Amino acid sequence: MSELLIIEDNPNDVAIINEFLKDGGYRLTFADDGLHGWGLLDAAPERFDLLILDRSIPRLDGLGLLARINADSRFSALPVIMQTSANAPEQVAEGFTAGAWYYLGKPYKAQSLQRIVSGALDDRNNRLELARLQTEISDVWSLFREGCFRFRTPAQAQLLAAQLGTLCANPSQVALGLSELMLNAVEHGNLGITYKEKGELLGSNDLNAEIERRLALPEQLDRWAEVKVARQAAMVRFRIEDQGAGFDWSNFLDISSERIFDSHGRGIAMARHLAFSELCYEGKGNIVTALVASSIAESAAVS
Repeated sequence: MSELLIIEDNPNDVAIINEFLKDGGYRLTFADDGLHGWGLLDAAPERFDLLILDRSIPRLDGLGLLARINADSRFSALPVIMQTSANAPEQVAEGFTAGAWYYLGKPYKAQSLQRIVSGALDDRNNRLELARLQTEISDVWSLFREGCFRFRTPAQAQLLAAQLGTLCANPSQVALGLSELMLNAVEHGNLGITYKEKGELLGSNDLNAEIERRLALPEQLDRWAEVKVARQAAMVRFRIEDQGAGFDWSNFLDISSERIFDSHGRGIAMARHLAFSELCYEGKGNIVTALVASSIAESAAVS
């Protein structure tokens, strides 16, 4: 059972959240100001699976608390949903820049909260699984210099992302970024699941079943995506290519105002801002190159 920390000082909003989530199978813990919430997090860093944070709270406001969380590696896998009545585009952009990748504008419906909580918890589980996979990787991986890998399923993409992330100084962030790009190559690229379709499938909890159905289609059996990796003295280069029709990637490099409150669609922006020093799409959008400082270069700089 996932435990959610809700930091909210308005009794009416506390009652609404409790009502909307009471049948979701979650344990709910409430704090009424930022310092109270930080105390709960600091005392038990692994206790909470998700934080729902109001922007305007006493003693330590939402953005200030978010800054503390993002600066503390103990909370690297903790998703934060910012909920607020400050819905102007510049205010929302400020929240995303601070690290709140999930946003809810007041007032909101029960289904909106339930969907975004479910999506954020799925993202957390993905991060934890990537970290677990990385601990199982042999030290021989440090000898790797150049190669090409093919993948066609989400599980293969996730395993590869976890392994390739260890080539870099910030393996967890790079693995998360690669996972987002490689899952996009499978779901939207090869399988042709559109943005709208994915939202509907997530809403009905049918995304995994639809992925399996499409993977089993005859035309998909020989369709692969690939990631080419080149490890250099100062940089690791990842080039991911799928066999799909491409997409208008320029709309996804940042979180747009049209998609701010959607339950998905932030993965490429997260990858670009958190994992890589450079992210570049080519042509129709079925090829993307990501650059990141290598662990070798990092070690040399430190020494």
